[in-house]
Amino acid sequence: MTKEGYFYIGTIVRKYSFKGELLIKIDSDDLESYINLDSVFIELKTGLVPFFIQKCQLHKSALLRIKFNEVNNEFDADSLMKKDLYLPINLLPPLKGKKFYFHEVTGFSLIEDGLLIGKIERIQDGGLQALFEVKKSDGKLALIPIHDDFILEVNRDSKRIIVKLPGGLINLQD
Repeated sequence: MTKEGYFYIGTIVRKYSFKGELLIKIDSDDLESYINLDSVFIELKTGLVPFFIQKCQLHKSALLRIKFNEVNNEFDADSLMKKDLYLPINLLPPLKGKKFYFHEVTGFSLIEDGLLIGKIERIQDGGLQALFEVKKSDGKLALIPIHDDFILEVNRDSKRIIVKLPGGLINLQD
């Protein structure tokens, strides 16, 4: 199974006990929303594989302590160390207002002062600042910083993001 249609939730960081319990670093401020999961998908060499959760609890407020049904000893746990965990995208809670998930705005129009800047091709999230990669109407690519102060509105119905950018930002890239 591939990662398309799934989102990253965290990484297995270390073993907790000789009975196969694992500690998971979750990539979220809201760890409690992950406590009642029935299963997660772990990225193995063969792709995403479902693992069913026997027990899950908070561990020192920054980690989850998980016992999987199929993991019963240290040897089993060792094989999962440093593996990434995923969930289906349909489990993401819907966001409102100006908040959005990066995957959901691909294809949205970026608008400033009623004029189309271009279409969002993808989000670049590898550096210090996440960027909209926008294909402008002239075919050129523009990189626009994703910043709360620049985003005025996210309209999911019309697939548009209304922005107010610092003067000359678009022209710097021509």
